[in-house]
Amino acid sequence: MKETNDTMMQYFEWYLPNDCMLWKSLLNVGKDLKKLGINYLWLPPAFKSAGGINDTGYGVYDLYDMGEFMQKGTIRTKYGTKQEYLDAIKSLQKSGIKVLADIVLNHRFGADEKEDIIAYKVNPNNRNEVIGNYRTISAWTKFNFSGRKNTYSDFNLDWSHFNGIDYDDIKKEHGIFRFYGKHWSNDVDKELGNYDYLMGCDVDFNNLDVVDDLFKWGKWFLNETHVDGFRLDAIKHIRSSFYKRWLHDLKDASDKELFTVGEYFSCNVDALINYLHENDEITTLFDVPLHDHFKIASESFGHYDMRKLFEDTLVDKRPSKAVTFVDNHDTEPGQSLESWVKDWFKPLAYACILLREDGIPCIFYGDYYGIPYKNISPMKELLNVLLFARKYLAYGTQRDYLDDENIIGWVREGDYYHQDSGLAVLLSDGSGGCKLMNVGKNLANCILYDCTGNVKETVYVDKDGNGIFYVNGGSVSVWIKKDNMYNL
Repeated sequence: MKETNDTMMQYFEWYLPNDCMLWKSLLNVGKDLKKLGINYLWLPPAFKSAGGINDTGYGVYDLYDMGEFMQKGTIRTKYGTKQEYLDAIKSLQKSGIKVLADIVLNHRFGADEKEDIIAYKVNPNNRNEVIGNYRTISAWTKFNFSGRKNTYSDFNLDWSHFNGIDYDDIKKEHGIFRFYGKHWSNDVDKELGNYDYLMGCDVDFNNLDVVDDLFKWGKWFLNETHVDGFRLDAIKHIRSSFYKRWLHDLKDASDKELFTVGEYFSCNVDALINYLHENDEITTLFDVPLHDHFKIASESFGHYDMRKLFEDTLVDKRPSKAVTFVDNHDTEPGQSLESWVKDWFKPLAYACILLREDGIPCIFYGDYYGIPYKNISPMKELLNVLLFARKYLAYGTQRDYLDDENIIGWVREGDYYHQDSGLAVLLSDGSGGCKLMNVGKNLANCILYDCTGNVKETVYVDKDGNGIFYVNGGSVSVWIKKDNMYNL
């Protein structure tokens, strides 16, 4: 018996103001988020980054500095100080929410000194192809961490700990340069020939000293923060064997079960499944193919075959390994992986991830609270309704009615353990309409209403559980028992 559905929230977006308030704000939200059914909170990277207080956290400079030392012109990070981060984690855990730390190990930025290095320039569209002869370049690759003064670790970085970079300071030339005597890792994504290199100083996971330090750092970080798990950044660019060993080592060292979700940003579901086969230590991956389906459907304005919405997605192929999402900080407008789901389709997409049986859904901060910088309005009111429906009603056997190009639906029959549970969902990317669906015995001989408010009329379900349910054009309707105890 599933006591309560798991639900995750990404508690940040790219354009949050640089006001040092995020960690502090978390002291006051835990209880409210828990009431909504949120039991996993994904927080942004806490490390000192090259952009100082203006860095979202992915331009990592020093993994051992979480807002504690004067480096990059600041003690705090964009989100606050180390102590505020630790206090926020404790507060959330006290509220019954598990905290996931965002771990960024693939690259480094903001080196302290340049070094002359012999390197090859490679074809950015085929990283296995060398362009021209090797030459000496000048690259920012030496990290002294002088502000930290060897606190926690005396391991500093130089060019030998990386295998490539994207800028030659001698010729002032941008490009991808692989260092002489180095090679890209083999067990990475094969896009662009070999997708080891992503950005900045590319960490060399073939270097034993680097790997040894990251194992030590992992245990240190876990001991310092006591987080409940990790969101792993850019794993398609890091050899899968590293994270398999790293996670196994940390799980052995931990006194709790560590939840992990990996960001393998690929629309190819077979690539995600292959990674799961190679790394059985990882708990879940984000369902990027499903996000891509949402985006395409939202741009089709009624010409998308809704019957195929879940085909070739991770939640379809490996449901127990899928974290489903609509958008995130990378896909929001103006970002490198921009693939924003259009506003009209978002309610439909959120119903798909929140009210179905499989997958762990992840709510995006930018959808829930809005993105003022991009004039994107919050969806808090609607998402609260869907979150409560997930928490209290979305239980029991699921029956799909994915049988029409423009109108699809499903029912959850409810169960004995959740009073008044069960619901019916209908989505339309076209002009709307109706569908006969059977909701099962739990809601038989009941009156149901659309808790989204999109359809005002009620529906009577007969003694056998059959009802004719309606949906307006380009919208979603969620039918639940009228006068249920939860007052949605």
